Amino acid sequence: MSEELAPETPEAAEAEPIKQRKNGLYPGISDELAENMKSGWADTELHGLEPIAQASYTAERRAALSARFPGERLVIPAGNLKTRSNDTEYAFRASTEYAYLTGDLTQDSALVLEPAAEGGHEATVYLLPRSDRENGEFWLDGQGELWVGRRNSLIEAEQLLGIPAKDVRELPAALTAATGPVRNVRGHDAGIEAALTDKVTAERDEELRVFLSEARVVKDAFEIAELQKACDATARGFEDVVKVLDKAEATSERYIEGTFFLRARVDGNDIGYGSICAAGPHATTLHWVRNDGAVRSGELLLLDAGVETDELYTADVTRTLPVNGTFSPLQRKIYDAVYEAQEAGIAAVKPGAAFRDFHDAAQRVLAEKLVEWGLLGDLTAEKVLELGLQRRWTLHGTGHMLGMDVHDCAVARTESYVNGTLEPGVCLTVEPGLYFQADDLTVPEEYRGIGVRIEDDILVTEDGNRNLSATLPRRSDEVEAWMARLKG
Repeated sequence: MSEELAPETPEAAEAEPIKQRKNGLYPGISDELAENMKSGWADTELHGLEPIAQASYTAERRAALSARFPGERLVIPAGNLKTRSNDTEYAFRASTEYAYLTGDLTQDSALVLEPAAEGGHEATVYLLPRSDRENGEFWLDGQGELWVGRRNSLIEAEQLLGIPAKDVRELPAALTAATGPVRNVRGHDAGIEAALTDKVTAERDEELRVFLSEARVVKDAFEIAELQKACDATARGFEDVVKVLDKAEATSERYIEGTFFLRARVDGNDIGYGSICAAGPHATTLHWVRNDGAVRSGELLLLDAGVETDELYTADVTRTLPVNGTFSPLQRKIYDAVYEAQEAGIAAVKPGAAFRDFHDAAQRVLAEKLVEWGLLGDLTAEKVLELGLQRRWTLHGTGHMLGMDVHDCAVARTESYVNGTLEPGVCLTVEPGLYFQADDLTVPEEYRGIGVRIEDDILVTEDGNRNLSATLPRRSDEVEAWMARLKG
């Protein structure tokens, strides 16, 4: 990784930001070089740009937001870079709220909805403009375009996003001077929060965040297409993994992680969350993301992973695969039980159903299996469910909303989410599992260290549901045949 054109003295490294430095330059850089760097650059302004594919959808989303908070100034930041270590940063990911309302994914940006005199709001997106060539910002500043790449000009951004654009460096002063009620999505931009310190309250800001979370419960046509794209790419990633299981056996779970990550970066923006590549007894750890363990023939691999599209919509899919391509009799028995539970859960996903119905349906099947296998004494399945005893081995809820966040709509009110009713356009996961810990003395020894989860992404439709990740086989015999073809 290259270092910047750095000052030649330690003192210069502590100098104030470039725009405040004398002559806009670092000490140690000659006037001749500074003057030379100002000129001789071609005009690269782009003209006649078409709006991004979701521009009409983001406009509708902003209209709904405007109608909910009439007469109030609304501030939705994209967020800033976060330091990983010393002078390196994590890859930037725009806040979900900002990306949902604008389609823009750039750092240090913000959307502001200003109340209009005639009613409604006027939207403005505040962005970093092109780097200034005159003061040397583009080559002397660490975020200058010579170092991190070209940005869209404000005019280009307006054409792409369909929103008037201004220089984000003007925003703090504008917010400081603003009057009237203001709401801000907190936790993304400390500078904006400082400018609004005396103008906002935590309660009012939370109402804004909750509204934007609930607005994403029902997906529009653009979002559904993106989720399908994410699921299709994820299926290709699972196929990639099956093809290299022999190499994973020779190395570790990291080979699986790296293989899926390659697909995520080729077919999308990134992984939507840390991939769980859990082989053998690691499959009983719900969020096993260390991915540094052995991959052994005869054991199971629980792969929970999802591709995030370039527009930040993510899949969330799990398959539990026999590493050698064939389930043992006990592995098959446990897998088939989870499959049966998932089938019951998926069947319960339909318009008008309670959100909790698919969880209850899946849990009932698993409780019945645990009783059938003699793991709960002489208790009936009804009693097991009443006492929640099956949760020792089922552990988690059977699903969650899915969208721009893997656990989407997470701050929605209980009555709008877990106590809500399903309707067309809702997308959720159905993911029952059974997990027998390696040290669980309440189950026969041969069960210990086996973990199975099957997860698919389900869209509620007008007449039922559609499995967006149905490309990947689920039934145990179909899984074995699929793996044999890929490894063939």
